[in-house]
Amino acid sequence: MIHLVCTESGERYPASEPRWRSVSGLLLDLEFSPRLDPARVAGRRPTLWRYREAIPIEADENIVTFDEGFTPLLPVTFAGRTILVKQEHLFPTGSYKDRGASILISKARELGVRRVVQDSSGNAGCSVATYCARAGIACDVYVPEETAAGKLVQIRFTGAHLHLVPGSREDTAQAAMKAAGKMYYASHCWNPFFLHGTKTFAYEVCEQLGWRAPDTVVLPAGNGTLVLGASLGFGELCEAGIISHTPKIVGVQAAACAPLFSAWKSGSTSLTSIHKGYTMAEGIAIAEPVRGAQVLRAVTSSGGEMVTVEEEEIAEALKIVCRQGYYIEPTAAATIAGLLKYLPRSSSDEMIVSVFTGHGLKSTEKMKALLEKNNPSQTSLERMQSHEL
Repeated sequence: MIHLVCTESGERYPASEPRWRSVSGLLLDLEFSPRLDPARVAGRRPTLWRYREAIPIEADENIVTFDEGFTPLLPVTFAGRTILVKQEHLFPTGSYKDRGASILISKARELGVRRVVQDSSGNAGCSVATYCARAGIACDVYVPEETAAGKLVQIRFTGAHLHLVPGSREDTAQAAMKAAGKMYYASHCWNPFFLHGTKTFAYEVCEQLGWRAPDTVVLPAGNGTLVLGASLGFGELCEAGIISHTPKIVGVQAAACAPLFSAWKSGSTSLTSIHKGYTMAEGIAIAEPVRGAQVLRAVTSSGGEMVTVEEEEIAEALKIVCRQGYYIEPTAAATIAGLLKYLPRSSSDEMIVSVFTGHGLKSTEKMKALLEKNNPSQTSLERMQSHEL
């Protein structure tokens, strides 16, 4: 039996209710006992749904999927070290958010939901809108008005209703919360079913390593849905005796918007207000992460740490990755910048896994702006040639 559980009061609700928060308006987690036999998984299709017994959807006919998942885990060289990197930018919509969207929208279909609302800095909106289109569920997506144009176009083409919100990412969340009074809130932050999608990252990593856990995972930490999903997944596998330990989690934030780092550095489990500056890593520019306290507990309990990266470090990491043939967006490069900062403190035999979270084609305008900043004369020549043509 699956239940929704209030994170503070412990009050339980049937998962058959279209509920995304407690009666008191608090966060919910999922009470669910996964079962998994690695021997049975081996012959299944290479999608995240190969871990079917660990995914909290009751009936197979409700599954909404594009056969997503089981992304490659490839060795990539950084600063002379070989790091294993999950190629999550290769998902159907171009980001790892498809993990959570597949499970969340499958649950929405199972609940008989006809319309959902979602808020996002871009990628989660693209993902939820796409899976809603697949499911035949109407979708309203709220995004900051400065969201990358490529992501806005992607959302529009799904047929979703796009709402551009002036102001901060937090203003966008408030607008969506207001709309959620009349619709099911398919939030990647509030809705716990999303985390049971992102947890499949951990399942895949361990299977690809021969059902072993790495020593360390370096992950982005904006709203923290991948950190929380990974923590959940590794924890389930360890509890089941499938792996012997859970890895250390290193969470990465942009220095311009680092509430989790600030709290971690001070030893606090609660977040305080911060000044939010501009960062090209828009996907992790979250000043008030809803599950911030849970993210901090996940990182701390793993023996991990939080790191921050400056804009120059993000730009340099983007160049390093792209020049190895991997075209990723700036937010994804922030995670690699954090990895580069962590490596000097790691041991030489430490097995480290990181991730490319989003495709570069999702942020063409930002990528073009970086080229123009670094090569102004070349760009002027290109403009002249274009004009002549």
